[in-house]
Amino acid sequence: MNIPNHIAIVPDGNRRWARERGLQPWEGHEAGAGNTEEIIREARRLGIREISFWGSSLENLAKRPVLETKALLRIYTEYFGKILEDEDIVREEVRIRFIGHWKEQFPAPLRKLLERIEEKTKHHGRHFLNFFLAYSGVDDMLGAVRGIVREGMSPEKVDEGTIKSHLMTAELPPVDLLVRTGGDAHLSAGFLMWDAADAQLVFSDLLYPDFGPKAFSEAISEYGRRERRFGK
Repeated sequence: MNIPNHIAIVPDGNRRWARERGLQPWEGHEAGAGNTEEIIREARRLGIREISFWGSSLENLAKRPVLETKALLRIYTEYFGKILEDEDIVREEVRIRFIGHWKEQFPAPLRKLLERIEEKTKHHGRHFLNFFLAYSGVDDMLGAVRGIVREGMSPEKVDEGTIKSHLMTAELPPVDLLVRTGGDAHLSAGFLMWDAADAQLVFSDLLYPDFGPKAFSEAISEYGRRERRFGK
C-alpha cells in the first residue's frame, strides 16, 4: 500500500456526536480524545511517520460557552498528562510539537505541561506527532508575511523557502493526505493552507468519535489508490 508520509486530520463532529446521544458537548470531546489515541496507534502500525491533529482554532476558546471551554482545557490537561508519562513515546522515539497560540491562550499549568512534553521529546526523530492548538492557517500566513516585511527583504528575494521558513509549520513536511470528519466537505480557517497545497483530500461522513482505526485505515487505502500528478 502507498503510505502517505504526513497526514493531517480535522476532527470535526465531537459536539454533534454528544448532542445525538443527549450528552454534554465536552463528553463528545472526551470521546474524541480517546479516539485520537486509537488513531495514533493505528498510524504507527501502518508505518506513517508524521500525523497532525487540529485540536482547536483561534476562535474556539473565545466563542464557545465558558463551561465547554473549561472542560476542553481539562481534557487537554488529562490527555497530554497521559502522553507525558507514555513509555511508548520514548521507546518509539516520537517527537511531539504543539503549534499555534497556546502559549498566550492557555493557563500556566497546561502551558508548562506542553512545554515539558516538547522538551522531553525534542531529540526524537523516528515519528512526529503534531497538535495544532489555538491555531489558524490564515493567521499563520499573515504572521509569515509580516515577519518577512519586518526583516526588510526585497520582493525579488522572497521565494517558497522564504515563506515556509517564516511559518509556524516551518519544521513540518508537506501534507500528503488531509482528512476531515463530520460530513462537511470543506476546509476551515485556512488550516495548513501552505503545507496542504498539494494534499489529497478525504472527507468522511462519520463524526470524529466514530472515525476509528478501521475508517482511518480505509482513508489510507483510498489515498493509495489515487495518482498524485503534481500538475504533470
